[in-house]
Amino acid sequence: MPLLLRLYLGFAAVSAPFWRTVLWLRQRKGREDSARVTEKRGYVTLPRPTGRLLWFHAVSVGEAQSLVTLLDRLTKAHPDLSILLTTHTVASAQALAQRGLPERVVHQYAPADYPGAVRRFMAHWHPDALIVAEADMWPVMLMHAKRAGLAMVLLNTHVTERRYNRRRKAAATNGYLMNMFDQILVQDAVSLERFKDLGAPAEKMQLMGVLKAASDPLPDKPEDRAAMRAAIGTRPVWLAASTKSAEEPQLMQAQALAVAQVADLLMLIAPRQKAEADKTEAAARALFPATAIARRSRGDQITAETLVYIADTIGEMGLWYRLTPVAYTGSSMPVEGLVLTGHNPFEAIALGVMVLHGPQIGDFAHVYGRLHAEGGALEVASAAEMAQAVTAAQDPAFRAPYLAGAARIHAENMHPLTMVVALMGDLLRDLDQLKPA
Repeated sequence: MPLLLRLYLGFAAVSAPFWRTVLWLRQRKGREDSARVTEKRGYVTLPRPTGRLLWFHAVSVGEAQSLVTLLDRLTKAHPDLSILLTTHTVASAQALAQRGLPERVVHQYAPADYPGAVRRFMAHWHPDALIVAEADMWPVMLMHAKRAGLAMVLLNTHVTERRYNRRRKAAATNGYLMNMFDQILVQDAVSLERFKDLGAPAEKMQLMGVLKAASDPLPDKPEDRAAMRAAIGTRPVWLAASTKSAEEPQLMQAQALAVAQVADLLMLIAPRQKAEADKTEAAARALFPATAIARRSRGDQITAETLVYIADTIGEMGLWYRLTPVAYTGSSMPVEGLVLTGHNPFEAIALGVMVLHGPQIGDFAHVYGRLHAEGGALEVASAAEMAQAVTAAQDPAFRAPYLAGAARIHAENMHPLTMVVALMGDLLRDLDQLKPA
């Protein structure tokens, strides 16, 4: 066992007071769910369902949302199967509650990574397998799962260049943890080679593609959409989705330039961090009067004067995509002194929305590379380019070739879902064969 991992486990063994203090402080700051924070210490109130129970773990909103379609397919294919989905963040729990989980899928907060919490969690749930989405590898959690004899799968994992460079400093620990899994399904060939260099066992890895790309469209809110559509009327509209506050001044500049060409153009903007929506509004107020700005969280209505509508709520992205013909998939504009990493385009593509993005797409370079090879997305590098693109994209003829290219990529992307459903079926059959007579 690598020295760094030994040191971590040594600290974890005596870290219960540390975790209690951290969780208490986070709760006071509103960063934990006061009604459920004890779940992170391994205390649960929900009963364990009877029969087979697969434990899926994802860190936060994006990773958890990418699993929902898979979990739906699994529970429909295996009527006697239940699924426990754990995440760490309040935002992920809220988003999953808004979306709604498939039948026989329950959500819990993951236990904090110290032995007492993990032991209590395992003793209550007794899962039959652990499937970790992407790469949220907590050593104490993995050690207890391994000692309990759980089948272990690392799913939909990838490593960006930045994470790769950071993990190289602890390659032995990374390799040791990854080797605990029975199977490792990697999103792309570049990540597979990087993981090899980080010590992951080549014989356990195989390519799967991007699971998010095969997800069902984000859920709709038909009544809200009808009301919003009535308020918007025939006005042209565009969406800036999952934006970072650092790039939002540029997005407001783009809207100001676009409004100079199309006077009644409406901008919907859904910041990635809803808690930073005040910054979004400040960026808007720098260029637009207060009467031209509305916020969803305040219950503001869209009027004829509204030019910027801030969609600062959780779990409604499917609503915003359905209201627009074109969307900027955020966190990708150039910002001096800051490297942004992009956002997945598949939520937009699944709903027939044309995709715009900036040049900072490090986490999704492979995905956007495939899209551009088919002419399925348009890159913009400045506020002026974005303004030109969002106004041009109001014309269906302009959007048509981009949508066609994106549709071709979307059709290819069903493979990861099919592959993982089959793999989980094999895993369940293996578990049944191991069941005592």
